[in-house]
Amino acid sequence: MKARVLLIDDDESFREVMLFNLQEEGLEVDVARDGHEGLNLFFKKDYQLVITDLKMPGADGMEVLRSIKQRSPEVPVVVITAFGDIATAVQAMKEGAYDFLPKPCERDHFKLVVKKALEHFRLKREVQDLRQQLAGGPPELVFQSRAMEKVVALADKVAAYEATVLILGESGTGKELLARRIHHQSPRARGPFVAINCGAIPRDLLESELFGYRKGAFTGADRDKKGRFELANGGTIFLDEIAELPLELQVKLLRVLQERTIDVLGAEGPRPVDVRIIAATNRDLEKMVKEGAFREDLYFRLNVFPIRIPPLRQRPEDIPVLIRHFLKVYGPGRRWRISPAVMNRLKGLSWRGNVRELENICQRMVLLAEGEEITEELLDYLDLEAPMSNLASTGISLPPEGISLLDIEKEVIIKALEMNNYNQSQTARFLRIPRHVLLYRIEKYQIPLKRDEKGK
Repeated sequence: MKARVLLIDDDESFREVMLFNLQEEGLEVDVARDGHEGLNLFFKKDYQLVITDLKMPGADGMEVLRSIKQRSPEVPVVVITAFGDIATAVQAMKEGAYDFLPKPCERDHFKLVVKKALEHFRLKREVQDLRQQLAGGPPELVFQSRAMEKVVALADKVAAYEATVLILGESGTGKELLARRIHHQSPRARGPFVAINCGAIPRDLLESELFGYRKGAFTGADRDKKGRFELANGGTIFLDEIAELPLELQVKLLRVLQERTIDVLGAEGPRPVDVRIIAATNRDLEKMVKEGAFREDLYFRLNVFPIRIPPLRQRPEDIPVLIRHFLKVYGPGRRWRISPAVMNRLKGLSWRGNVRELENICQRMVLLAEGEEITEELLDYLDLEAPMSNLASTGISLPPEGISLLDIEKEVIIKALEMNNYNQSQTARFLRIPRHVLLYRIEKYQIPLKRDEKGK
């Protein structure tokens, strides 16, 4: 079966060129002219790759990225950026983008990135399938801290009861993983576990996603569609980012909690549903209640048994075990080595994206590492949390008539080599890139080296 790609760009001429290149590779491609149109397509079909421009009217590329990563974190997203938006592209990488491409893109490089992204998706799906096949018990939560011991103990205790659970914590702390553990430890473990991110689905589609509809309910409803509550019947539904639920749908959710029935659009009368509800949020619901943005009665119904997951920066003892776990998952068969200095440097980061950010960094380390060691040089290249420097501070002047980005890169490499007496190891450290990347760039731009320095 052909892989399906979603291409989102408001530049028609550029979009047509990319479409031709993708179809030339035998891929099935859907195109969208802006972020809103792209997200509507994404929520209706299954895609193995999304390619999106960063700067678009309406929903921009960052909004597209965040929505996709919330709903389907396994789908790689490649962002396309102009030279002046490099800082935003780097931020996109930190938030989970697979890669970014300059605009315009080199045809061969574009195709290579697409090929690698699709392969990345295939491998990640295989890992997920293997985990599901091998999982005889609850999902594995990797931790070593006393704080997480208490969290897991609470989750295991409440699992045996039917009480509604509210999981609190920052984005990326593992709220869905904890919800899955509660489900697998509960009497409903043989039933389905259905997750939905209330903030990742457009408001006009959210009601039908939750409650479904019947054929003929509205124009275009040519078949019945089961909502997530019906799909979760007999099991557990996980409502992530519950704070993003619109007020009009909060009323309907309250009715589900009170009466254990749902109203399906186009159906005659309410339908009974047997589900356990686990909700989660990274926001302050009590404050939202005071501000009138969240219903007080619904808050009390959800807040029966709250569990708060601490952010990763408050439990640094979990970082080493998580890093070793992810390196094993994404780089199996390799004996990874990390020096105490490198580990301490990783433990000292703020990890604003928590475990999700750490997992993304580990994937990148596996892809970029030479051999089986995570080095200081590699961390320098990843530029973890380093602020973007001002363009003027680099000493590069941009002529008003424009300049090739490739020429700038070549000039920077030549100047860096000169500053470091053509010592390639020192130059690579100076540029914060691995030595093999520097060698590739030297060969690509045919940069002459001093004869007696070639081997260094």
